[in-house]
Amino acid sequence: MPHTLIVLIGPTGVGKTELSLSIAEHFGTSIVSSDSRQLYADLKIGTAAPTPDQLARVPHHFVGTLKLTDYYSAAQYEAEVMAKLEELYQHNDVVVLTGGSMMYVDAICKGIDDIPTVDKETRELMMKRYEEEGLEQLCSELKLLDPEYYQIVDLKNPKRVIHALEICYMTGKTYTSFRTQSKKERPFRIIKIGLTREREELYDRINRRVDEMMKEGLLEEAKSVYEYKHLNSLNTVGYKEMFQYLDGEWTLDFAIEKIKQNSRIYSRKQMTWFKRDTDITWFHPDQKEEIMNHINNLLS
Repeated sequence: MPHTLIVLIGPTGVGKTELSLSIAEHFGTSIVSSDSRQLYADLKIGTAAPTPDQLARVPHHFVGTLKLTDYYSAAQYEAEVMAKLEELYQHNDVVVLTGGSMMYVDAICKGIDDIPTVDKETRELMMKRYEEEGLEQLCSELKLLDPEYYQIVDLKNPKRVIHALEICYMTGKTYTSFRTQSKKERPFRIIKIGLTREREELYDRINRRVDEMMKEGLLEEAKSVYEYKHLNSLNTVGYKEMFQYLDGEWTLDFAIEKIKQNSRIYSRKQMTWFKRDTDITWFHPDQKEEIMNHINNLLS
């Protein structure tokens, strides 16, 4: 059997975790996470990281491997996962990749552009400027230095704006000039399974999941990482709302409602991104038998 990567994707709260475990158990293989926040060891509850029981059922990779202060990029993720897959394929022909971070999924399936690694001095300079001058000023600068990227970037996302400016400063070239968008060939076959639910059903699951996270101790977890709240790793739904409560800006009930609302908005963004990909075959998570038949037919 040729080496195969089963990619299980879908919006937050749809039910990827349980199905990914079943598929991995069926093939006696391991799971590679494509969730950019589950990489951080201190963010277990708010990222719905695999539980000890789930980790015991199936070996997981790229879960809880980073400290909050570690710098990490999609390019690093691509390089490290490709190396890990080469190692895993020596023992098994099938590996499962699952998670909702769109850019991380694309990094493995399509590859990302070879963009230079930003040096420490440039990163510190740009972070200092962001803190002192604010995002709006940096957006204006990006418009001058790279008008093409300015047209397409999410101007409300400081990480994207800052990274583009870092590249402009460090290389003297536009960020756009490094974005070739060419798809890399992979030495394995890719089977993409998308999970979806009716909107009402998904929203209800998201709301209940947030309530469950609060019971499990999300507020305490947010308190434990509060001193790092300025870091990009914590610019994340679930934590930024808790920080608003801890700062006395919001009531706890309002913060919880905002987590639910922002999770629902994020799920819509994920679906918009995934729906562009015509290689994905879509199923309801309850269609486990149909999903397994689909995979087995493609493997046979």
